[in-house]
Amino acid sequence: MELLIDRIAERVGHDRVLTGDAVRERATSLWNSAPNPAAAILLPRSTAEVSEMLWLCHEARQTVITQGGLTGVVAGADPLGTDVALSMEKMNRIVEVDPVDAVAVVEAGAVLQTVQETVEDQGLYFPLDLGARGSCTIGGNVATNAGGVNVFRYGMMRSLVLGLEAVLADGTVISSMNRMLKNNAGYDLKQLFIGTEGTLGVVTRVVVRLFRKSSSRQDALVAMDSFDAVVDFLALLQTGLGGNLSAFEIMWGDYYRAVTGDDGHRSPLARDYPYYVVVEAEGGESATDDERFEAVLGDALQKELIVDAIIAQSAREAGDIWKVREDFEAVLEPAPCYLYDVSLPIRHMEEYVDDVRRRMLGLWPDAALYTLGHVADGNLHFFLRPNLPGDLHGPADRCVYEPLARYQGSVSAEHGIGLEKRNWLSQCRSDAEIELMRRMKASLDPQNLLNPGRVVA
Repeated sequence: MELLIDRIAERVGHDRVLTGDAVRERATSLWNSAPNPAAAILLPRSTAEVSEMLWLCHEARQTVITQGGLTGVVAGADPLGTDVALSMEKMNRIVEVDPVDAVAVVEAGAVLQTVQETVEDQGLYFPLDLGARGSCTIGGNVATNAGGVNVFRYGMMRSLVLGLEAVLADGTVISSMNRMLKNNAGYDLKQLFIGTEGTLGVVTRVVVRLFRKSSSRQDALVAMDSFDAVVDFLALLQTGLGGNLSAFEIMWGDYYRAVTGDDGHRSPLARDYPYYVVVEAEGGESATDDERFEAVLGDALQKELIVDAIIAQSAREAGDIWKVREDFEAVLEPAPCYLYDVSLPIRHMEEYVDDVRRRMLGLWPDAALYTLGHVADGNLHFFLRPNLPGDLHGPADRCVYEPLARYQGSVSAEHGIGLEKRNWLSQCRSDAEIELMRRMKASLDPQNLLNPGRVVA
């Protein structure tokens, strides 16, 4: 290992390598504050340097864990002491913003929020948005096929990537920097690297699709008495607002009450309803969009689909509404608290959540389950807190994942598989699918050096 690190330092520069205390002073991830255990951290500044580093590691049969913003929740970027970490933090440039073709070329280490703000200055909009926007990176978003709050209007990250550049385990550079919406010339090779969690190659640059910035936006928080009303309200919004509806975020009452308690956020509505939904719409005509938004909410009130509502009158008020949805620190203590990300058909959501709660309370009568999600795209998140000390991750996983099979659900909607969900992959993927994944991994990384053990063993 020491010889390899010396070779890398000699070839690309000593400032590109961290060892010893410089590694340990870094946390393993956002969710794991333990000192980073990697044998070394490599800090490339270009695709050529990534290629050189991976070639040297390949020659030495050295395992490499790719790291972005370290906001992932499935331990996909957590290294072992025998691993070298490849951090993309220095490759953070926004290379180009093209307002004519509405695309941007960005390096993998660029932070999502920085990309959003940069293109916004040119009247453009990058619609991927999630709570970790200030830390997560574009490369990580690509590797995990990130979702977030705007999926049902704009799609997952897969829908926003036109082209990319990646480096294979042996240092081979695959540059497929397509900028066009239509390109059917052979295999779409970028798909090998989107959602495959760095197991097939390291993404270094990305061409992302942009949209024209909307001139109007409406945000509201509404309360409902039943899940059936939630479903009917979504249908009403989709009909009444048409393509303007951009986000529909549900919070079960237990989550809402937890984050708006005495030490939490100000509650815009009464705290005793069973369901709350944050609605966001974006359009091109402010006056008529505002009027239509209010009319649709009024129709929902008249039809008794919603029982209370508040429409944001300013950007600050909209921000306060979204903080209730996105800032969940209040539910994390006391530890342990386990975060889950699943998907299933909307019609089964209420029954499934009740099933999970029954299983949890059967094990831990004082446990708490906090539920929220995107609903319109079938995605739910849980914070499961047993309110008992010790490592209870295994039985908590069984509470959440075992009942998914009967609802034809997935153990991962948008967070990936990583290490934590690998043993549950067979619940939502067939043996033939998993075997094909293994064959792809063996073909592109026969020595199993890139993110080994992630997704498939």
